[in-house]
Amino acid sequence: MRIRALALPAVLVLAFAVTSAAGGAPNAARFDRPYQGFAPANTVLRAGSPAAAGLNPAPIDAFDKQLAAWVPSIYPGATVLLAHNGVVVDRTATGEAVKYKDATTLLPADQQVPARTDTIYDLASLSKLFTSIVAVQQLEAGKIALDTPVAHYLPEFATNGKGGITIEQLLTHTSGLAPDPVPSLWQGYPDIPSREKAILDAAPQEPAGTAYVYSDLNMLSMQLVLQHVTGKPLDQLVREDVTEPLHMVDTGYNPPASKLGRIAATEYQTSPPRGMVRGSVHDENAWAMGGVAGHAGVFSTVDDLAVLSQAILNGGVYRGHRVLSEHGVQLMEQNFNQKFPDDSHGLGFELDQIWYMGGLSGPNTLGHTGFTGTSLVIDPGSRSFAILLTNRVHPTRNTPSTNGARRAAAEALAQAMTVSAPGGGQSWFSGQGPASTSTLTTGVLHGPENVSFEAFVNTESTDLLTLESSVDGGATWTTVPLTVRGQSAPQTALSGQSVRAWRQVRAHVAGSSNGLLLRWRYTTDPAYEGRGVNVADIRLSTGRTTFTPAGWQLV
Repeated sequence: MRIRALALPAVLVLAFAVTSAAGGAPNAARFDRPYQGFAPANTVLRAGSPAAAGLNPAPIDAFDKQLAAWVPSIYPGATVLLAHNGVVVDRTATGEAVKYKDATTLLPADQQVPARTDTIYDLASLSKLFTSIVAVQQLEAGKIALDTPVAHYLPEFATNGKGGITIEQLLTHTSGLAPDPVPSLWQGYPDIPSREKAILDAAPQEPAGTAYVYSDLNMLSMQLVLQHVTGKPLDQLVREDVTEPLHMVDTGYNPPASKLGRIAATEYQTSPPRGMVRGSVHDENAWAMGGVAGHAGVFSTVDDLAVLSQAILNGGVYRGHRVLSEHGVQLMEQNFNQKFPDDSHGLGFELDQIWYMGGLSGPNTLGHTGFTGTSLVIDPGSRSFAILLTNRVHPTRNTPSTNGARRAAAEALAQAMTVSAPGGGQSWFSGQGPASTSTLTTGVLHGPENVSFEAFVNTESTDLLTLESSVDGGATWTTVPLTVRGQSAPQTALSGQSVRAWRQVRAHVAGSSNGLLLRWRYTTDPAYEGRGVNVADIRLSTGRTTFTPAGWQLV
């Protein structure tokens, strides 16, 4: 079953009824002209079609079909929300929120619960973002400092050589703490006080600051710091300082029984013997902490997360309710992990992770994933965000990764935005294929040739655009060095996502009495890629030529 709703539910009309400050129908969204700075602070989400937001609807429609096709192979149910420049352009649900009685037995059809656009999901590690936002709030309030050791606030934390671990290292996963408590909190300790002591007593597995180790213990430790410096439990801090100001009415820990009908089920657990988990946090360590933990425990909907995402794009404010200063948001967008280039990280938020951010990935793109199959990608450059919530651990956690679905959501938005050739006109485009090589080949030339062209490249670093030449009719090819305007050294290929702009490229190719062929060659692999590549305004010193495309199309 698939539900698509561009019109938002009546209960949320107040949250979404007002148009953005820009007003009116926008021009085509330009992916190659990223925005600078925050969105206007008074931008408020509204429902609209992709066309109303200046987007091409085809990639979003194709994604919605694929979202439904992934049921049940990747997840029983899913809900997605895509937004661009203040317009919610896609809000779709598919599959079932509750489908199984136990680990193997399907419920009768009349007892299964369809996923809805307002289904409440266990966010899993997206909960870390709420802990991090509270931490940045306390940083701005002067109650904690990034370079201060955790042990300054919690002296017991200094045990087992942890005296030098700082607040910044907890928030950027560079503390060296192990990924999880061993033994697990629910197995090894009888009550919450003993579990909190176990968190404080945990021994690091790496020296602080020497490695990136993604760790739930970082956020469990951060939870204890926040509770100590404020005198309030984490759930109260999140409620009072984040969800209530932003009117995120379906977001919080330990959701009330009155909302059970809208909550997606997760795993059927036998160890611990919890049965079918629904309305209680899936993560066992968070469950052992009473459902309120720094690393997991938050439940939410795509609508609520959309408000949070827009508040971040707005510079920390939504509908006049400020939860962070612009500087606080900048700290979440700033890469503190320059030493670990594959693990870029702001305070709490991951940055530039193409493996789930896809074509929206970039140095300032924020996001996170969750074990239950959730993801959030916020791209300030295009003022867009993609939210995917699933219950992929229902009825067991032994299911395929949702990374392909996560990337596809982001790719749909990236593809829906325009990349326009400099000065107008058409460009050759290649991208979004499986393992492939695409070639754009000239007719026979009689060089030497001075070649110039414009290139827009948004790819994984290993997905390369090259210019090649052949003087034997295409039997063998040689890479041509490229001179990119603004760069001093020649390059053999173009790749990467750090620059969302057209690049002017020049090359010189020697001629041959046998004739000369040139081709633009783009290679991808089955893993992932960015938005793809565009080539435009190809100019040859000997004049015009014809082109033979294989895997390229004029756009």
